[in-house]
Parts: sequence; C-alpha cells; structure tokens
Amino acid sequence: MNLKIHIIDAFTDVRFKGNSAAVIITDSWLSDELMQSIAVENNLSETAFLKQLTPKQYQIRWFSPLTEIDFCGHATLAASFVIFKENQTVEEISFMAKAVGELTVTKGHDGYIQMCFPNLVPKAVTDVPQDLLDGLSIKPVEVLLNQQAYIVVYRDEAEVLSVQKSDEHLKRLAPFDVAVTASTDSGKREYDFVSRYFWPANGGGEDPVTGSIHAGLAPYWSQKLAKSELIAYQASTRGGLLLCRVEADKVYISGKAVQYLEGVIYMGSI
Repeated sequence: MNLKIHIIDAFTDVRFKGNSAAVIITDSWLSDELMQSIAVENNLSETAFLKQLTPKQYQIRWFSPLTEIDFCGHATLAASFVIFKENQTVEEISFMAKAVGELTVTKGHDGYIQMCFPNLVPKAVTDVPQDLLDGLSIKPVEVLLNQQAYIVVYRDEAEVLSVQKSDEHLKRLAPFDVAVTASTDSGKREYDFVSRYFWPANGGGEDPVTGSIHAGLAPYWSQKLAKSELIAYQASTRGGLLLCRVEADKVYISGKAVQYLEGVIYMGSI
C-alpha cells in the first residue's frame, strides 16, 4: 500500500514562508499508531489525514510530531487547497472533526480560501499560573484562556517580537499552549494585531502560523479595536498573514497557500 502525500505552505503565497502541512487523503482510516509515525517522519507542525465521505465532505484528523491535535487551522487550509486544486469545479467543502464539529471552507476568487471556525473567544484569567509567568521573559499586561491556549497580551509589537520563552516551564501548562499578542499601529502596518505561538507540550517550540488560535485572537481584538474585520500577522521566522472576520458565534479565517511537494509514501506490505 502506497499513500499519496502533498506538502503545502499555508497562509502565504510565497514558497518557504507560512506554515507547512502534509496532507494525506485515504479511503479508510489508517491506525492511530501509523498516522502518528507518519507525522513523526514528516516532522512538520501538522500532518492532516482525510477520509472522504462525499465529493464535498471529509472527516479530518491532525497529528503533530508529538500527538494528535484537536484543531488545526493551517493544515485545514492546506487540505482545502489540495481538494480545490484537484476538483476545479468544487467551490465549497466541509470537514468533520471530533473536537470542533463541522468546518465549512469556501474557495474565493482572489486566491484566498475562507474557513469558518467556531468563535472561541478567550476569558480573562485572574489566577495566572506561575509557570506561565516564569516561562516568558516579559511580564504580561493581561492573560486570557480559551479551549486551546493561554493568550498573553503585551503592550506593543516590539514586546511580542522580543519575548523569550522557557520550554521547561511552558510544557507544564499542558494541555494548553501559549500565544503572545499585541495590537499594532494600523496606520503604519498592513495588519491590526500580531502574535506568536509556543507549544512545547503538543508540537514543538514555536509554530510558524497557527490558524486555529485566531478563532480566539480575532474575537478578542475585535472587541478591543471595535471592528469585525481584521488583518493578523503571525511573526515567526517564516511569517504568515490571516484575514479575520468575526461574527457572534463564528470566526472566518482566510488565507492563501502554495504547493511545495507532491509525492508517494512507500508503505510496503503494511
């Protein structure tokens, strides 16, 4: 049995930027152990495994090199890019995921792919874990938490860019990861807010671009900045741009993607 694999750079239209994800579409699920082994071998932030239910509906699971992930935005974008590329007449698809339900994805006419996520607005944390404070070199202005991560708010973009992390401390916050963020001077920047994402407990050191956390970041900054449409930039070394639109119970995240690789995984007799 051989498996077709795509590697896609998501939230960018420039190859070697954004966040890379592998996409594998199968007729039936591989074993959890095999999917995890493939994700380890790929050594990307995520490998997305898809099982097709209908021409426009898929089940999706995401694996980092360390564990299965409940929710991954950039690998969903990568999977959508592959499906739309191989099915030119399809304009909308949906993914079923155990932890977050149905995710609807629409192909835009301007190169963007729009994903509809649940609104995962974070709530303020009054009792901030000491490991969070010890794990970041700059003291937070505010700390919030949603289903996925602690969200640490800083005074400005410079603090987001310069903060140093301690994986030893941040690992102890599992199952939660950590996002750091600040608003920007929109008159001088093309984006409204900036972020970085640390996930030593679930995936590695720093994630290049994290679509899922913007289901929490976008609602937070929408309230703070009093605007429903925002442009976000994740300031990793690769970097990525995300267009966000916030509604009462939904967050729409749009991004571009570019193909890096198409190949075959040789499984032998497995």
